[in-house]
Amino acid sequence: MCNLSLWPWRTVSLLWRNLPSRGERSLEGAEKEPNLASFVFLLLLLTVRIQFLSSTKFHRLLHYMLPRKRAVGGEIVDDNSHNTEALLKRQRTDSLISSSASVEATSPTENKKNNSGSSSSSDGNNCSISNSNNNQNGSDIVGLPNMALGDGNPPDIDEDLHSRQLAVYGRDTMRRLFGSNILISGMQGLGCEIAKNLILAGVKSVTLHDEGTVELWDLSSNFIFSEDDVGKNRALASVQKLQELNNAVLISTLSNELTKEKLSDFQAVVFTDISLDKAIEFDEYCHSQQPPVSFIKAEVRGLFGSIFCDFGPEFTVVDVDGEEPHSGIIASIGNDNPALVSCVDDERLEFQDGDLVVFSEVKGMTELNDGKPRKVKNARPYSFALEEDTTNYGAYERGGIVTQVKQAKVLHFKTLREALKDPGDFLLSDFSKFDRPPLLHLAFQALDKFMCEVGRFPVAGSEEDAQKLISLAVDINQGSGDGKLDEIDQKLLRHFAFGARAVLNPMAAMFGGIVGQEVVKACSGKFHPLFQFFYFDSAESLPTEPLDPNDVKPLNSRYDAQISVFGRKLQKKLEEATVFIVGSGALGCEFLKNLALMGVCCSEKGKLTITDDDVIEKSNLTRQFLFRDWNIGQAKSTVAASAVASLNPCLHVEALQNRASPETENVFNDAFWENLDVVVNALDNVNARLYIDQRCLYFQKSLLESGTLGAKCNTQMVIPHLTENYGASRDPPEKQAPMCTVHSFPHNIDHCLTWARSEFEGLLEKTPAEVNAFLSNPSEYTASMKNAGDAQARDNLERVIECLDRERCETFQDCITWARLKFEDYFANRVKQLTFTFPEDATTSNGAPFWSAPKRFPLPLQFSTDGPGYLHFMMAASILRGETFGIPIPDWAKNPRKLADAVNKVVVPDFQPKEGVRIVTDEKATSLSTASIDDAAVINDLIMRLEQCRKKFPSEFRMNPIQFEKDDDTNYHMDLIAALANMRARNYSIPEVDKLKAKFIAGRIIPAIATATAMATGLVCLELYKVLEGKHKLEDYRNTFANLALPLFSMAEPVPPKVFKHRDMSWTVWDRWILRDNPTLRDLLQWLKNQGLNAYSISCGSSLLYNSMFPRHKDRMDRRLVDLAREVARLEVPQYRHHFDVVVACEDDEDNDIDIPQISIYFR
Repeated sequence: MCNLSLWPWRTVSLLWRNLPSRGERSLEGAEKEPNLASFVFLLLLLTVRIQFLSSTKFHRLLHYMLPRKRAVGGEIVDDNSHNTEALLKRQRTDSLISSSASVEATSPTENKKNNSGSSSSSDGNNCSISNSNNNQNGSDIVGLPNMALGDGNPPDIDEDLHSRQLAVYGRDTMRRLFGSNILISGMQGLGCEIAKNLILAGVKSVTLHDEGTVELWDLSSNFIFSEDDVGKNRALASVQKLQELNNAVLISTLSNELTKEKLSDFQAVVFTDISLDKAIEFDEYCHSQQPPVSFIKAEVRGLFGSIFCDFGPEFTVVDVDGEEPHSGIIASIGNDNPALVSCVDDERLEFQDGDLVVFSEVKGMTELNDGKPRKVKNARPYSFALEEDTTNYGAYERGGIVTQVKQAKVLHFKTLREALKDPGDFLLSDFSKFDRPPLLHLAFQALDKFMCEVGRFPVAGSEEDAQKLISLAVDINQGSGDGKLDEIDQKLLRHFAFGARAVLNPMAAMFGGIVGQEVVKACSGKFHPLFQFFYFDSAESLPTEPLDPNDVKPLNSRYDAQISVFGRKLQKKLEEATVFIVGSGALGCEFLKNLALMGVCCSEKGKLTITDDDVIEKSNLTRQFLFRDWNIGQAKSTVAASAVASLNPCLHVEALQNRASPETENVFNDAFWENLDVVVNALDNVNARLYIDQRCLYFQKSLLESGTLGAKCNTQMVIPHLTENYGASRDPPEKQAPMCTVHSFPHNIDHCLTWARSEFEGLLEKTPAEVNAFLSNPSEYTASMKNAGDAQARDNLERVIECLDRERCETFQDCITWARLKFEDYFANRVKQLTFTFPEDATTSNGAPFWSAPKRFPLPLQFSTDGPGYLHFMMAASILRGETFGIPIPDWAKNPRKLADAVNKVVVPDFQPKEGVRIVTDEKATSLSTASIDDAAVINDLIMRLEQCRKKFPSEFRMNPIQFEKDDDTNYHMDLIAALANMRARNYSIPEVDKLKAKFIAGRIIPAIATATAMATGLVCLELYKVLEGKHKLEDYRNTFANLALPLFSMAEPVPPKVFKHRDMSWTVWDRWILRDNPTLRDLLQWLKNQGLNAYSISCGSSLLYNSMFPRHKDRMDRRLVDLAREVARLEVPQYRHHFDVVVACEDDEDNDIDIPQISIYFR
């Protein structure tokens, strides 16, 4: 055995840290490369100290440390080569383009074979999978048997850049992605979309293969190509623009015929344009490799698409759904067989029968704390039964947490040859088309046979070609045995044949998202793969009227592929459309790209307006693909509009930086809204969505809504008079923890992080802002506090005095003292006071234990500069305190030893708990401040003290309030919040989290990945065809919910709006009644009377213009409504607006209240 204790690990560690990182090697050149050779040499020298060297284990160790070959500039570059310096000094993009002539040499991977282990390794592929829960999403991957994995030595993760993606995948998956090498064959629209998503995700390398040349036809779906690229090899023409998406990804090309032996260089291979025979040959080769190469075949043919996945004979899914393990706080456990476990009703349990769970922190029945997974049965919202006899266990006393154990799943994939004959169950996307997948299974086979026999795709509009394809499908069906279909929908196959050559951008975007996610699954074992066939169609997107064959003939334009499916008339409507995109983030970038390729707003009559008031941040770059690192800090909408103009120079786009809100209705005025054809939401918050929804309702405009959350996405079509509006149904509000729980009785890390962020903002933003408000205008500030005269005013004054007097900082040592005393106050003194007021044996008024679940009894922390995280808290807190006072930060502040010396100089006074201290325990309390009859007197006294404090400061003194910024890891904001939360968690024995996890929760980061965004926008743009065609019925539209992790696709027609009826009239939320010609109050009442409606109240805003119970209001009968509104409601109507709105309450003749639409009064 190798005596590891004899290794000089400190020396090894220091040497290893000096090696260049992945980012340094790829971006800065090879100047540091010799370090690696030096390290290996020194490592070999150090092995002299090993008493006995196991060749097997040493071989595996060196496997991760020895230099490997990597592709640069079309040559093999050995990391030990002394000639690399000149070679790698060339510009990054140029060095990554591999010519077809050198393609055999530019393969990015000898890593794949290395990852399976050396032939001399005793372990081979026999890795174990840990079921232990990880505080990152999903389970901790120890090893994945029979799976092709990436580089064993991936680089550190740039958390600023990848934070949103990390929130979905976790570190383990990201590291595996960083070591994965992917082949994409077929660089038309679908291949380009898949490549984009994987490059943004950050795989190690992408090899692009295509033997064909760019045609004008390709520009309908491929955002990489321009007219200047026509005639160039597709793969070579793609490299430069794809490389701009992520310089850390190695991109190379293949433009010669692909051999199956080449496939062994990759973890996953994707084919988007391949014959069935060749696909079968390649798949069987991949299936037979050790470990297998994951094989994906995907096609987009007009409005039809297919995907086939084969990840090998035995593929392990480590995390099936990507969700955090569910947990519950135990209230009781019975001594029974089976044992009944009840949990507190704080939150519903999400356990299901058959789940495995583990117990911890159980008092009394300690036998359950052994970490052994136990099976759940009879799961209910707040209880479940345990398949275990606890009769002889100790009696349950209190406490305990039960946590789900996520289980790995092994899948056995069939080869393509086997699956074609026996496809099994198809993954359904639309339950109204449950019989569609078997038919499309035939259709794609018939198309392959057609192309083999004829040598081309069917021609759009050619009945002869369509009939031949139908005949081939019938023949294949006849030989299908038990899988034979009773009936074949020839009309659908006709549509399939007509559009078979076209790759439509929305279909490519949607399938690019799905396939990109499948590649991630193949490389990481994260999420459940598609098993194995998926077929989809959007035939309902076709025009409602039959197309004339002449209408689908090509025009030698960039839109010919789209014209071959939809015809020239719809293409003209697309080009002349007036569209408003609200938001220019991840969704907005994808929408801009899609619309530009579709030709939307690409004529003189068309116009696309996009608005976003946000600026580009580093974390945007992994999803918002129109942005580059040199755009950071610039306006999103402006950069996006400029970038998309290069995709299609005919696009007429205007970029604005206004937030669409009531405050900007002078910009987005009535004329603007009335001229729109459709609105596309690309927003990230509900309130903004609701506002846009109300504007679309008011002006009766179609709204295409979508959103993503991690691997999930949804789309909703809001069509005037056909569907309900977005605001018609809402999700329930998120449950908020009671204030007393957050401040005194936390029982999970979310509570601790909520408290930490609140303290951060109070100490570093709100209090300094209050100080500045006082110093800027002392008399006005103190007068406002006197006028308020409440507990909040008293608290504000106390905070300002404390900041300027007792806690005033003049030197950095003062800041350290402040931080040390804050630590003592937060994590020792307050806990001592709490446990003094409520001892561990305290009881409630009804005799129950006070410290019962979910409350956790805290213990004070004992500060030490050697304590875990204590010094880091001191560093972050003192640096940020210094910033608020404008105190220069000395260099030694970041030196742990010197900082510790300074901290040890602080004198910490003793603390004695006090009797009679009131601690809020009422869960309904909304404030920790308590009012007092003496508040006014106290405030006067505080104001006098404040005036004395002001004299100690120069008149120009101001503090520097710090606004929380989560996406800058150098500003110490998240360092302080994470430290505050973890110290508090330590008080209450709550599991702590790392800084990244703290950032997700405290920063309220929305998990996001490019694949879900691409899919959502593709689905929306399929609906856009219907909206702009303008003749589709409700049943033609689709709302979608999808979860790429499962995978799950659920499509359904939208819900129609609620209809109100009165006499022979009917209306919905979409209707607005209009009275023109500047009517009087009498005119309005009479008009309603004619409809059988008796108005008893008319209001404008919050003011009452008329009420039948007020006799004086009858004097207003002959006055113009606009004059009444101006006088009574103080209405100011802007010059651009020609009307105002009133709300009328009515009854029918039987005195029944009738809800009527809003009424618009036109007076100009």
